[in-house]
Amino acid sequence: MTPKDGPLHVAIIMDGNGRWAKKRGLPRTFGHREGVKALRRVVESAPDQGVGILTVFGFSTENWRRPVAEVSELMNLLKTYVESDLDRLSREGVRVRILGRRTGLKPDILEIIERAERRTAGNTRFLLQVAFNYGGQSDLVDAARKFAEAVEQGRARAADLDETLFETYLSTTGAPAPDLIVRTSGERRLSNFLLWECAYAELVFQDVFWPDYGPEHLKSAIAEYAARERRYGGAASDDVLATG
Repeated sequence: MTPKDGPLHVAIIMDGNGRWAKKRGLPRTFGHREGVKALRRVVESAPDQGVGILTVFGFSTENWRRPVAEVSELMNLLKTYVESDLDRLSREGVRVRILGRRTGLKPDILEIIERAERRTAGNTRFLLQVAFNYGGQSDLVDAARKFAEAVEQGRARAADLDETLFETYLSTTGAPAPDLIVRTSGERRLSNFLLWECAYAELVFQDVFWPDYGPEHLKSAIAEYAARERRYGGAASDDVLATG
């Protein structure tokens, strides 16, 4: 599949780990571990499918409400994934970027996040963004607060604020908005993911639990995306009258 306008930016809400485990009579933590394997499969296959940027929802600001043991498992899985895959990601030209709030994270988590970003900062073949301790609403609030502080300090004027400037205060700044947002497990909502950036993204919902996800599912989502006409607020091509 050839991307329409250069490399695709695909964002994925990796949903269904807990239900995958429950269906098999296993603890939820087993589902999260299998979910990491699915992430590895998708990251490895995405560049061959025309994807240049992959953004995945790893841990939301709301996930802190989950049981302590499950939160601890999710934190450890981030560490495990980075520690086991960082050398390979670096060799293969993958730049790793972590989105979301860093306040409240334990020092060992902060250290591995910063190490992954430093180690891969110069890579340009593929961008992997992991939304971790991230929420779309909190990211908008944080951006608004940063701009307000810039105004208070005389570094910006309120009258200068427009969409382009505001985007520079988001944690996703520097990366284009996603072309395609995929959610697995059959749920059909965004769940506070990329609320600003999703404005013109195509949405695809797939009835597969994340631990079972693989290259074939990504290929199917991209094919559905490719069949759509992106208009960005304009008229559909068959609605435009020919003039002369």
